[in-house]
Amino acid sequence: MGFFDFFKKKDKETLDNGLDKTKQSIFSKIAHAVAGRSTIDDDVLDNLEEILVTSDVGVETTLRIIERIQDRVAKDKYVGTDELNELLRQEITALLAENQREELDGFSLRQGMKRPYVMLVVGVNGVGKTTTIGKLAYQFKKAGNKVILGAADTFRAAAIDQLQIWGDRVGVPVVRQQMGSDPASVAFDAVSHAVKENADVVIIDTAGRLHNKVGLMNELGKIRKVISKVVTDSEPEVLLVLDGSTGQNAFEQAKQFAAVTDVTALAITKLDGTAKGGVVIGISDQLRTPVRYIGLGEGLDDLQIFNNRAFVDSLFGK
Repeated sequence: MGFFDFFKKKDKETLDNGLDKTKQSIFSKIAHAVAGRSTIDDDVLDNLEEILVTSDVGVETTLRIIERIQDRVAKDKYVGTDELNELLRQEITALLAENQREELDGFSLRQGMKRPYVMLVVGVNGVGKTTTIGKLAYQFKKAGNKVILGAADTFRAAAIDQLQIWGDRVGVPVVRQQMGSDPASVAFDAVSHAVKENADVVIIDTAGRLHNKVGLMNELGKIRKVISKVVTDSEPEVLLVLDGSTGQNAFEQAKQFAAVTDVTALAITKLDGTAKGGVVIGISDQLRTPVRYIGLGEGLDDLQIFNNRAFVDSLFGK
């Protein structure tokens, strides 16, 4: 399947619109940085470094990008400032590609994948975790999968009720117990039910209590252990949901979660309406973890599979 077949026109329009504020912010700063200059010299690179850092790309990732561009300029001898956007596009695309892996075929399971495909969703309150689960359920079901949700965030009655609302909205069953129940028990019931019903995908909501890191680590460890009793030959995906509009705060949350559990993929939400979209680049690079999904609006279809080429092309106007 070709790139443009996969990345449909409607999805591209959603991506372009969602990243518009980030793109406008970066473009205006770069235009100012290169005004009156014909070549990419040290002053231009110093200004570019400041632009990327203030666009929430992060210091370490910015330095890597600048080093890559310096190498290109040295190799090509003469590089005009009119080529800067293209250089950035190429180098950031290559940087993101280092951490991407294609385990799914869009929202479809690849042939031969173990079923059910189990996803544990983690993230602090307010990042859009439950909404993301609802949209994931919708997209997986739309792709022809049989989906089951598990309400294992049992520390808040609202979390269970919100997940049930999403389950009802998109037409997928929710396995739940009462508030205060053992989260691992809910996860076990959800995966067992999925096996019984020959379901393809199980998405399990979990609590994100970073103020108690040891408790969170123990809880997630217990959940994974009981899941392994049902699904014996594959590990669950651990999807961390982050609020992209918080910029570097999202990066700090990502580091804290990565310190207590094996995060295997990222979903970055609320990128529409913010100029902080550069945080996607920094988080993926620094955590060495693939960005799997990005949220670009309130609609059910506005959660997209992340494609590094499409993201950077949209950001730099190709």
